[in-house]
Amino acid sequence: MSQPIEARDVTLRYRLDRANVGTIKEAAVRTIRRQRKVEWIHALDGVSFEVARGEIFAVVGPNGAGKSTLMKVIARVLPPTTGRVIVRGQVAPMIELGSGMNPELTARENIILYGSMLGRDPRHMRERVGPIVEWAGVEEFVDVPTRSYSSGMMGRLAFSVATDIEPEVLVVDEVLSVGDKAFRAKSQARMNQLINGGSAVVVVSHSIEMLKNLATRAMWLDRGRIKMLGPADEVLGGYQTSG
Repeated sequence: MSQPIEARDVTLRYRLDRANVGTIKEAAVRTIRRQRKVEWIHALDGVSFEVARGEIFAVVGPNGAGKSTLMKVIARVLPPTTGRVIVRGQVAPMIELGSGMNPELTARENIILYGSMLGRDPRHMRERVGPIVEWAGVEEFVDVPTRSYSSGMMGRLAFSVATDIEPEVLVVDEVLSVGDKAFRAKSQARMNQLINGGSAVVVVSHSIEMLKNLATRAMWLDRGRIKMLGPADEVLGGYQTSG
């Protein structure tokens, strides 16, 4: 049976252009002479793995290892340079919540906009405005420009939009901490509901103990490459002792 997530030899690289110039004149001369120093940085380098339905797959590694880049590739935010990532079904991305929202628009307008950016039908999002703002606790401000929202209100609204489906794939970059204690508990309960519903879950976190209690398998990334892949207790234990 095909898995919800299949990554095959995924590589993503960025071009760094180091001109090393001190003046505009030097920059112009080097541009004309094409004497730029070009470097390529591999954020991901030949990464392959699968995630099954109902599986919780942890990704760990030091800062700069490529974890967040991988999450964006799975969430279809970034295309890989080479290789393939096949994601079957709807995706609920818990990464950079609210980055697609416009502060000049109202919550109602942002719900439709953000939902559309996540690949959902705008007509469906219009029908879901009421339940979304109610769950986020901002129903009194649904027609107020979100520039007047606090960061917590924006985070709650974005979380409510992102999780207003029963996704086949759930992508979580770090443990969510939006809102107050009560809302964090409410957010965690919704995440648990999605996980228990059979979603394939990929989660990034620096909390190794939390991942040990949550994940079934894990992958350790280091400088964009897989250092270890296998059962969660083995991979997380190895990563924990390495530091």
